[in-house]
Amino acid sequence: MRLPIENEVYTYTDYCQWTEGERWELIDGEAYAMSPAPSWIHQDVSAEILTQLRLFLKDKPCVALAAPFDVRLNPDDGDNTVVQPDLIVVCDRAKLDDNCCNGAPDLVVEILSPSSAKRDRFIKLSAYRRAGVREYWIVDPDTKTVSVHILQDGEYIIRVYDAAIPVHVLEGCEIDLTGVFAE
Repeated sequence: MRLPIENEVYTYTDYCQWTEGERWELIDGEAYAMSPAPSWIHQDVSAEILTQLRLFLKDKPCVALAAPFDVRLNPDDGDNTVVQPDLIVVCDRAKLDDNCCNGAPDLVVEILSPSSAKRDRFIKLSAYRRAGVREYWIVDPDTKTVSVHILQDGEYIIRVYDAAIPVHVLEGCEIDLTGVFAE
């Protein structure tokens, strides 16, 4: 299948035809190659946050999922943004099908790596805000902090945590960062 080239605008239909085994994201129709595999620290941080979320969500209607899993942020409006966040929480299971989440998740978590930091902090942040992602976390394993972005009136309010994080979209849920950033 044809791989993306620069200066073209792509849709989800194009994305689905690209070669399997290579990971890509589309943001506003622009293709971004994803790194092959994250570091073990990235994987460890992801696994710990996912474990804490899944334990809290047991027997609740929301579900926590880990990458790789496609998220079509605007399936009814151009369908040209498909991302694979490190973690998502979806409370409206009608958004989920076998292959992807169709619409904004309630919570998106991105764990910074050298190859993705700029995209996570700027390009994806803007895309998530426009799509209506209610809570967006940027996890920085180097500084052992999490920037939490809460959507209010179409803009993100930001707070940085280095201990316990209340999950605003999941009442009563708190993520313990001592377990996430354990040595």
